[in-house]
Amino acid sequence: MEALIGTWAQIEGQPYPGLAFTFNPDGTFNAAYEVMSITSAGTYKTDGERIEMNQTEHTFGLIGLFVGRYKVEGGRLLLNVVPAGSQEVPADLNGAVIYEKIA
Repeated sequence: MEALIGTWAQIEGQPYPGLAFTFNPDGTFNAAYEVMSITSAGTYKTDGERIEMNQTEHTFGLIGLFVGRYKVEGGRLLLNVVPAGSQEVPADLNGAVIYEKIA
């Protein structure tokens, strides 16, 4: 989990370039997509490459548990999550969204 701590923003060419997640050491996260004035927050936990993100706040009310996989490779984060219960947990990082560490 230590490598995940910090702020990560989606790179150009991804679905929401500039969308940034901040993962805090206390197991909380915040997200902001300034282009659309969207913010969200919640808690997260990791187990190996698995991640669970419980989004408890969202500008548009998109709350709930998201599950998937992640990997930190140098200054990049690969994140592949889906809403829990609506799809199978991703088996790998195929289709992962790419973020760069900005803080």
